[in-house]
Amino acid sequence: MRLSRYFLPILKETPKEAEIVSHRLMLRAGMMRQQSAGIYSWLPLGLKVLDKVGRIVREEQNRSGAIEILMPTIQSADLWRESGRYDDYGKEMLRITDRHEREMLFGPTNEEMITDIFRSYVRSYRDLPRNLYHIQWKFRDEVRPRFGVMRGREFLMKDAYSFDVDQEGARRAYNRMFVAYLRTFERLGLKAIPMKADSGPIGGDMTHEFIVLASTGESAVFLDRELLETPVPGADVDFESDLSPIVADWTAKYAATEEMHDEAAFAELPANRQVTRAASRSATSSISAPSIPSRWARRSPAPTASSARCTWAPTASACRASSRP
Repeated sequence: MRLSRYFLPILKETPKEAEIVSHRLMLRAGMMRQQSAGIYSWLPLGLKVLDKVGRIVREEQNRSGAIEILMPTIQSADLWRESGRYDDYGKEMLRITDRHEREMLFGPTNEEMITDIFRSYVRSYRDLPRNLYHIQWKFRDEVRPRFGVMRGREFLMKDAYSFDVDQEGARRAYNRMFVAYLRTFERLGLKAIPMKADSGPIGGDMTHEFIVLASTGESAVFLDRELLETPVPGADVDFESDLSPIVADWTAKYAATEEMHDEAAFAELPANRQVTRAASRSATSSISAPSIPSRWARRSPAPTASSARCTWAPTASACRASSRP
């Protein structure tokens, strides 16, 4: 298409609400337009970039064995009450009442819905393992949305959920997601460092955030310098093989967010390997291993379930994966 016929509304002046370089450039280049606080329209150029990022995410998820589905943005509040998480998100969750006075919500995540789908159809352990993912818009009512799409209220997120026979199978699913995230960030040209982190309302006994170091970051992270040189698995990595050595190579070295930082353990590193850097928590991905409440299980023993999420924008990416026994 000729440029003269293309819709590319570039700006000469920097909008006053743009605080960081990526936000200013995306607005001025005509990639997006702010509609309200933390909510943006993706214009043709920005949408092309968003679609390319989505294609990379899909390719790596498919290679890891995940199967794509699509779940709705609006969910029933009853599912969240059944899981006991309805109040966990507080004011961040957008609650809605429809014309029939039924309580609904704009989903901030999809553990409840995917578990309801899976328990409705799976009748035997022989149907396991399965890993289902989808790419859908999410909404979280941030108190202070800022930095453009890096901390918005509406965002596009990839979440994947695997169901496994036992804890060992869940760990294998975890490792596949771990490597898939490393590969995804590598293909996006970003250096992401997996770090110990709090699992938040998802819960769990193991969580890693894949944090992209950024000069505009609001949080401090602490890591071993050797992680900056650790190689990412290549395109020939076999997702059916034992990936635990790769995961161990990345997780054996010290790396932690501010909340999980152990000053004594960090001090044991040689001084030339101690790195303290700023990072944007919006440019993260994470993996965790929580537990499904027993009331979700129709049969005993309950299968192990795991979830993975990934949000992205042309200037930031975020993913989370979790495994739930």
